[in-house]
Amino acid sequence: MKTNESEIQFDKLFFPLIIVAAIALLIYFFPVRAQAVIGILNDVFVNRLGFFYILIGLFMVGGSIYVAASRYGTIKLGNVEKPVHSNFKWGAMIFTSTMAADILYWSLIEWVYYYQANPRGAAALSEAEHQLIASSYPLFHWGPIPWAFYILPAAAYAYMFFVKGRGRSVLSEACRPLLRGKTDGLPGSLIDIVAIIGFVGGTATTFATATPLITETINTVFGLALGKSLTVIILFVIGLVFTSAVLFGMKAIAHLAVFNVVTFGILLLYVFVFGPSRFIVESGISGVGNVVQNFIGMATWTDPLRLTGDGTVGFPQQWTIFYWAYWIAWFVATPFFMAKISEGRTLRQMISGAFFYGISGTFLSFIVFGNFGLYQQVSGRVDTVSLLAMETAPAKIIVQFFSQLPLTPFVLLLLAVVMIAFYASTFDAITLVIAGFCKRNVLESAVDTRLRIFWAAVLIILPLSLIWSDSTLVMLQTVSIIAAFPVAIIMLIIVASFMLELRQSRQRE
Repeated sequence: MKTNESEIQFDKLFFPLIIVAAIALLIYFFPVRAQAVIGILNDVFVNRLGFFYILIGLFMVGGSIYVAASRYGTIKLGNVEKPVHSNFKWGAMIFTSTMAADILYWSLIEWVYYYQANPRGAAALSEAEHQLIASSYPLFHWGPIPWAFYILPAAAYAYMFFVKGRGRSVLSEACRPLLRGKTDGLPGSLIDIVAIIGFVGGTATTFATATPLITETINTVFGLALGKSLTVIILFVIGLVFTSAVLFGMKAIAHLAVFNVVTFGILLLYVFVFGPSRFIVESGISGVGNVVQNFIGMATWTDPLRLTGDGTVGFPQQWTIFYWAYWIAWFVATPFFMAKISEGRTLRQMISGAFFYGISGTFLSFIVFGNFGLYQQVSGRVDTVSLLAMETAPAKIIVQFFSQLPLTPFVLLLLAVVMIAFYASTFDAITLVIAGFCKRNVLESAVDTRLRIFWAAVLIILPLSLIWSDSTLVMLQTVSIIAAFPVAIIMLIIVASFMLELRQSRQRE
């Protein structure tokens, strides 16, 4: 469908592109100075303002529970008799539209950073305690609080679309109850532009961390020795895949999501059956139990004396705050898609269902893949801690994990296919949404192919510079945290507008 150029908001199209391109060029041509600047910003946003992310996380999960459990939970989204999508398709799209390929990367390697950590500053930890921490904290960091960063805004957007009848798919529109007439002026445009820039920063971290794993699997299976050049090719292939899916609309996105879930399930089952099944089950049960028992303490621990991290920041700053910021940056687009596919459900059904499908998928991934990797360490098969200490690339370590399974080439190829499918499922959903930010009064479904292709290309620019500049994990984490700070403020305005509108609607009734 073609778009009249008068309908396009060029400020939201080109300002983010210019800023993202400038940042990418600076990182590529001046990597040392870029890291120095990012180090300074890391001190400001992590060490000094990190508590902000902790507080907003508690607020979002509490707000989600309140809306679902209150009388507002009975509000129906739209006038259709039954939900537009079946429970399975809806759940598949909820999970895959939010989980890019980084869920596989982090599921397999995140545990090791916690295995050698001391999150609460205890005097000395036994081997059993190290294992419990390694199997617990990944579940916490991918559990209820981060999912609330998506689900509560998604409920706000769904209410805006299907109850209030406001169809513009932009963040500023969700702020209208508070901003009123300013929504259509400079404040509204600034909100959308800042949100887009923050979102691109967050997606760059996803590509830069997970894509090298696909490169490593292909190199191993086919005996290649290609490095960054292959990674760049893979990035472009992923871009073509998710752009193609977007061009065919929602039906293609739904089918791709189902394919993604099926292949993901096959990989999970293979690792579980041919891996240490008993260890996976028992460690999973222990990890879930530990998170439930200590949830409040884990969610509020800020390590004021910075005793538990790497000497510069504490464990919460290094990991919990990074993850909260990582999820916040993605809230710009993902919740819009979650809202669009939820027509026909009540707010309670939408919120509770999204928590169920989202947490079930992430927990299953981390329990199976994470404890599979943990077993390689504790059984002495792969000394992950020593390999990381020698600065071995995490992707190479993950490939060593899979070499312990039968038919290693097959399972590595399956891993690459699943990761590409995750990328495609996530980015076709968000590209469809983010392109709608550049339209004036047209629903996201009417956005033409040129805008979708444009944003598919933009989302590749910053990851390329991060990969070519050999960005460290700390640098990637800091990019997400910095990008998320202004976006978090926008998120609070949206939630406040949502709550205000709910209360006003009830008062009128």
